[in-house]
Amino acid sequence: MVTIILGLIGLSLVVIVHEFGHFLVARAVGVDVEAFSVGWGPALLTHKGKKTEWRLGILPIGGYCKLKGEDGFRAAIEQKLDFIPADKGSFYAAHPLKRIAIALAGPFFNMVFAVLVFTFVVAIGTTIQTAPNKIVLSSETGATMQAGSPNPADMAGLQTGDILQSIDGRPIRDYSDLQEIIASNPGKTLSVQILRNGSIQHLTVTPRLDSNTGAGVIGVYPWIDPLVSSVKEQSPAAIADLRPGDKIISANGKPIRNTIDLMNSFKAANGPIELTIERNGQNISTTIIAKSLEETGISFVSITRTDKASSLPDAIAKGAKETLSTFTLTIKSIGLLFRGVNVFKAVSGPARITYLIGTAASEQIKVEGLAGLVPVLSFLAFLSVGLAIMNLLPLPVLDGGLILVFFIELARRRPLSAKTLYRYQFIGAAFVLVLFVIATMSDIFFFTGR
Repeated sequence: MVTIILGLIGLSLVVIVHEFGHFLVARAVGVDVEAFSVGWGPALLTHKGKKTEWRLGILPIGGYCKLKGEDGFRAAIEQKLDFIPADKGSFYAAHPLKRIAIALAGPFFNMVFAVLVFTFVVAIGTTIQTAPNKIVLSSETGATMQAGSPNPADMAGLQTGDILQSIDGRPIRDYSDLQEIIASNPGKTLSVQILRNGSIQHLTVTPRLDSNTGAGVIGVYPWIDPLVSSVKEQSPAAIADLRPGDKIISANGKPIRNTIDLMNSFKAANGPIELTIERNGQNISTTIIAKSLEETGISFVSITRTDKASSLPDAIAKGAKETLSTFTLTIKSIGLLFRGVNVFKAVSGPARITYLIGTAASEQIKVEGLAGLVPVLSFLAFLSVGLAIMNLLPLPVLDGGLILVFFIELARRRPLSAKTLYRYQFIGAAFVLVLFVIATMSDIFFFTGR
């Protein structure tokens, strides 16, 4: 229940910011706002203001801003009028430029919200747990991304143990940086500077598109030293008397260089595994019984990185930069939908988004208290940018579709007929219905494990 509530609050916040943008600009240009609702469905509470009725809907999902006469084309069709009625204070009575400003306001407020949130996040500082920028080829585990074809990392000549220092001139501090650049550049040839056995080398690698996620992948894992940081109580590792600070140096007699080697040892074993660990300069043998490395209850030493702005101007600059970066990444992601991405896995509907927000929030709060909400805020900022871009698409029903219509009206110097607008909106409604079905099916597959 906590997960659902937190998820609904997060998702609704982003939508309400969008609708509030429409509200403020509509009022500013003289268009009456008949109602502003937080939530959908029948109103639980209402308050009648001077010009606007404020509502609290029974369904706590987003909200809406109802402008006077915004559905006037329907009234025109019913009354068999050629053009939409333009009553004083109504949406279609306003000049096309004013209507464009109203339509743009929602996405604009989402972008401003993202800048403010990212600024707040970098001002407070974010801490992440990651791994070194040293890699292990996934092919060493027998994993390939495409049958009969080597992984991009193998094709590029990368080797296990390589340290990636920069990609396309961008310094790589850790594995998190590596993931970010690779994931956002599927199909693009990237120049890579590596450190191998003490010497610097330059290679090129082209990430392959993962059709399930829409991200670029090259087929590498992080090199994590098998140094124990913690052991879960009553786990197989605890029973085997493993302790924080222990270094696993062999499994069933095979040397262990990193956690991938250890994972492979569990995969190959048919029973208990004999471990040799180094503790306080001495080698100790123990036996552990587990089907996989994940079941052992062992956590390994990772890198803790904190990113924090040095001043308020620096925070604002970084917040704006992060928003622009997210905007660019989202545009790329939309383009990938037409390059063979599995939309039933890569596209999320409201149910999955609510679940992801709520799960992230509840888990972070359990670990860090209210400070755990900081990374969740970053996710909401990312979602806000996505909402802005989706609404700017030149499709009927969406803000971008309305903007396109109003620009056509400006060019023609006369409004479109009510029938034309009705047909245009009808096509948009059908398109949105298709998107809804796809998103719903995607959510169903996600929750059923498919």
